[in-house]
Amino acid sequence: MKIAKNSKKEKWDLLSTKKLMKKLLDETHNLKDVELPNDTIKIDDLNRKQALERLYELIDDLIEKIYANGKPVVELPSRSNSNIIWDEESDLLLLGKQIQKKYFHSLTSVADITRLMRVLEIINELLLKDMHATKREIFYTDVKLFQDQKNSDKSLEDVATMLYTTRNSTHVVASARGSCVGRLRIRDRNDIIDLEGLGSGGWGISPMLDNIEIIESDAEFILVVEKDAAMMRLAEARFWRDYPCIILTAQGVGNVAVRMFLKRLSKELRLPVFSLVDSDPYGHYIHSVYMRGSKRLSYESPFLATPDIKLLGVLTRDLDKYKVPGDCRLDMNKTDLKRTRELLKEDFVKKNKEWAKDLELSLKLKKKAEIQALSSHGFEFLTEKYLPEKLTTGDWI
Repeated sequence: MKIAKNSKKEKWDLLSTKKLMKKLLDETHNLKDVELPNDTIKIDDLNRKQALERLYELIDDLIEKIYANGKPVVELPSRSNSNIIWDEESDLLLLGKQIQKKYFHSLTSVADITRLMRVLEIINELLLKDMHATKREIFYTDVKLFQDQKNSDKSLEDVATMLYTTRNSTHVVASARGSCVGRLRIRDRNDIIDLEGLGSGGWGISPMLDNIEIIESDAEFILVVEKDAAMMRLAEARFWRDYPCIILTAQGVGNVAVRMFLKRLSKELRLPVFSLVDSDPYGHYIHSVYMRGSKRLSYESPFLATPDIKLLGVLTRDLDKYKVPGDCRLDMNKTDLKRTRELLKEDFVKKNKEWAKDLELSLKLKKKAEIQALSSHGFEFLTEKYLPEKLTTGDWI
């Protein structure tokens, strides 16, 4: 893999930074397999054959129940808030062992069960044909039955938990939304892709990750950015050439494909991971989703979350430290203040004193700012001053 040599040694002390990254990596724990506590369910990432076998076992069990008493019942882990557990040891949001039942003979659940069986039928077809479909395509296979995509999406999540597997294992994927650039080569089936040579647009992260193989990389770290505008700035500057890294964005909250790809990169390449988000409660929430998963997909957290990701910026304390002008700072509204207080109540935030301190500072100042506010000091400030200084000094949470 051809990599450009560093040309900004005055800004990137490669030796000292390597030592800093190694120290950070030695302190992390996300590279080992997660040991789930006894009160949570175990989800498996299955290949196509294994997913089909598990699906057939489920159907055979239903048929046996029909023959036995004519009243089959589907059992699956409950995804209610009361069954979502934050495990301090793994630092993940996980799904507990509470079980909910769906009865075939109940008039109130007839639509729900019918949709569930239709989704199982579709997944069987996809797995047999070794094809993938988006969630939107699933909805359009039977609009009259599903009525709204939120109903087909719910059935998809129900099926995944019934099969105790990831949604990607069912060959149903989200539409491609994220992109990736930097010092990385991958194989997409028969195509080898060098992410350094794709121009400013980068590689659109494929939701069909079962087709993707990570070949090689000489990156020193991974940077996840919230905004597409920040991604464009980094790509145009070819940031990874002088600061050896891989850069990802999901243009907002990370979808399943981006989060799963990030997890694979950090685990297979053994690299530290940093996030660059807006200095507001939504940015902090995005960081938390990458870090420990979301409540809605808590059953997939071991495959989606990167517990050791560090919040590089933009921190509330950075606004004064880097002299972001007052007219580039925005007033926090009632929703912002409410979200910040809710974050401060989360156990995983209380545990991280530096994180809580930064959120408390934002409540005190009642100010927020976008990543782009740094451009008030010039378009190159983000790539030539802010990020190099933060990375070199270890100024992160």
